[in-house]
Amino acid sequence: MGALDGRVAIVTGASSGIGRSCALRYASEGAKVVACARRLDRLDALVAEIAAAGGTAIAVACDVEREADIDAAVQAAIREFGRIDILANIAQGGLEEHFYLADAPAERAVHDFVTGAVQSMLFMQKCFPCMKAQGYGRIINTASHAAVKGTPGFTTYAMNKGAIMALTRTASQEWAQYGITTNVFLPVVRTDAFDFTEQGRAAAREIEATIPTRRFGTPDDVAPALVFLASEGAGYVNGQAIGLDGGLGLLV
Repeated sequence: MGALDGRVAIVTGASSGIGRSCALRYASEGAKVVACARRLDRLDALVAEIAAAGGTAIAVACDVEREADIDAAVQAAIREFGRIDILANIAQGGLEEHFYLADAPAERAVHDFVTGAVQSMLFMQKCFPCMKAQGYGRIINTASHAAVKGTPGFTTYAMNKGAIMALTRTASQEWAQYGITTNVFLPVVRTDAFDFTEQGRAAAREIEATIPTRRFGTPDDVAPALVFLASEGAGYVNGQAIGLDGGLGLLV
């Protein structure tokens, strides 16, 4: 038996990176996966890969800036599988540009919040009635060490990720009584997003030099921990910010 047999998981940002690895690993552990992202072509390829390995998944095109798309994704999960046990909020917009504080435009801050903290909140709200009725739920949000360290050049991104950490703590206090746990992970993974700006490239060089393992993690390094947080065995892990970072968090 897999650790997630019989469970239904919504995974956002599933077309690439950590989201894709998470969806693949959840399916391999027995979960039925609702894979959400804007790129339907990539999602179709992911679903085909899961099916070829004997798993079950559906693809749902979802632009997280649109509440109607978020609602449609949650309704698709309920319609197709009858329940929602796991929500892995991994999608995040606004990775193409980063700003130092003196130059950070308000519209970028709003965009980062809408495509990060706000959409995470909306997914959580829309999954909550189903999880509450079941008496079971696992919510996993995504933050960043930038929110803890105040990484220079990542002003609006760090603000947003700090808000996601606060959102996680609030849910952990309000919803645990219904059997729903809420945690957030802080990954240090080398992704293409670092290459969009000079700030990103500089940050990548600095980060890699200070990771105790002396290497960046990969999405496949992160996925096993996300399986545990989504499992029944994590029922007493609640409201935690968990660094998946090769030990870098100890330096904060």
